[in-house]
Amino acid sequence: MAIHVEGIVAIVIFYVLILFVGIWAAWKNKNSSVGVDQSERIMVGGRDIGLFVGGFTMTATWVGGGYINGTAEYVYLPDYGLAWAQAPFGYALSLVVGGLFFAKPMRSRGYVTMLDPFQQLYGKRMGGLLFIPALMGEIFWSAAILSALGATLSVIVDININMSVVISALIAIFYTLVGGLYSVAYTDVVQLFCIFLGLWISVPFALSNPAVSDISITAKEVIYQSPWLGKIEPEDKWLWADNFCLLMLGGIPWQVYFQRVLSASSATYAQVLSFLAAFGCLVMAVPSVLIGAIGASTDWNQTSYGSLAPKDKDQSDMILPIVLQHLCPPYISFFGLGAVSAAVMSSADSSILSASSMFARNIYQLAFRQSASDREIVWVMRFTIFVFGALATAMALLTGSVYGLWYLSSDLVYVIIFPQLLSVLFVKGTNTYGSVAGYIFGLLLRIGGGEPYLKLPPFIYYPGWVTQERIHHVTGDVEHFIQQRFPFKTMSMLASFLANVAFSYLTKYLFESGTWSHKYDFLDAVVSKHSQEIMDKATLVSNQDNIILSEMVPVKQVLGASLAGTFINTEVLSDDGASSPEAFHNEN
Repeated sequence: MAIHVEGIVAIVIFYVLILFVGIWAAWKNKNSSVGVDQSERIMVGGRDIGLFVGGFTMTATWVGGGYINGTAEYVYLPDYGLAWAQAPFGYALSLVVGGLFFAKPMRSRGYVTMLDPFQQLYGKRMGGLLFIPALMGEIFWSAAILSALGATLSVIVDININMSVVISALIAIFYTLVGGLYSVAYTDVVQLFCIFLGLWISVPFALSNPAVSDISITAKEVIYQSPWLGKIEPEDKWLWADNFCLLMLGGIPWQVYFQRVLSASSATYAQVLSFLAAFGCLVMAVPSVLIGAIGASTDWNQTSYGSLAPKDKDQSDMILPIVLQHLCPPYISFFGLGAVSAAVMSSADSSILSASSMFARNIYQLAFRQSASDREIVWVMRFTIFVFGALATAMALLTGSVYGLWYLSSDLVYVIIFPQLLSVLFVKGTNTYGSVAGYIFGLLLRIGGGEPYLKLPPFIYYPGWVTQERIHHVTGDVEHFIQQRFPFKTMSMLASFLANVAFSYLTKYLFESGTWSHKYDFLDAVVSKHSQEIMDKATLVSNQDNIILSEMVPVKQVLGASLAGTFINTEVLSDDGASSPEAFHNEN
């Protein structure tokens, strides 16, 4: 196997640049944010991330290796096309919705992680349960994009996949260990610049290749394959809508997003950053869309790739690096490759940091070691950054179905965590019993629909299900699977939300009316006013005076509260006017 020296040099230059920026950011901000705990500085950057860096790092929430490769792949695929490339608009709208409704309440309450409000209202055990799908999403996402990186590098520079994945992961883990969110944020600026420049430099060369037809013609006419604009068949409209809602609403309850929100210098800044990032998502998708269209407009028989098109070799997922390699001059393709590598690291580093932040704070500190020192929390974070990074790397190398695992875990984030976040922020009176019921309902309804990528058969057959077949062109194998055309993911999410509200109010009524004895309130979610399980002694908001939950007004359970006020919880997490940590601090 030949090793392309120019490609190796290009990758080394990009990696050294990113590593340098990561270490420089850690050194630059080492003594900043005076008075802020080091653990909080690692998790949320001392809450002083400005507009410029914040805009880039918020955009990098979703713009990474999976985003640019996946967008190009769907535009290229004959049965899908641009009509099914939902990620750019879906994730852009998720940032808009997050900025409009979720960024301000989360940032103004001074939380450190996304799980803080869950643990405050539902208790540490429920927080631990909600940590599971959140962790799965982050780890599987990191593993999926590292796996994509290995495949990409092996296509262009003919280097060992395992070696490329391990080196990339080590670099991302190292600068995240050193600088935390500061390093992640500043490297995001460099990485997004590299992606934008690298792909835009490649597009004109690929378009002008003699083997490429006019993409404006292939958009609507069959030349080498179906038109790349694609279309949505009438029988697939509900499936399309279900996937779009998954991206738009399921893109909100991720720690990678709220890590950026909570690092903003103010609640208003957090909203502005979300809107800027939505625009950035759309802009960054344009070169990927064009590269996918170029792939669909190419006569591959005239290229060095070979007579069969990538789709006929089951390599559609690598259409972006294939276009870079075979339709661009070598020096351009290597520059684009460096951009793709940078994109992968911009996603992997933030996901690993997010997972370690939630574990160190919400599991280790708040659930097990409430008296842990700041130094102890920092070391736990550093250890888990390494562990979760190693776990994601191992999965990328050893698990063939890593994409299937990520698809399923991202569905669970949408079906379980989103309705819980909706309830905890905007619905009065939900409690731990409702939260558990919502969790179970969402989990069963989603798992019941099956997952073809994991070969997980359904045990719930929703209306409109059909049997489909997938042909593996290389081996000739035909695989049959069940496709659920009913929007069961969104239905599962709504069922989870309604179960949370219904069971919360049912248990509240049963206990407070005396129908059930108070001794059966084993979760202390309704009767007990100052429950240990609601973490009355756990520090959820860290500032100079360390306001603790026992000093905060508890969420009151008022018997006979009108149902009309249930969905108008303008004072988030409390029935009182002063509900934010800042308000209590000012009163004291």
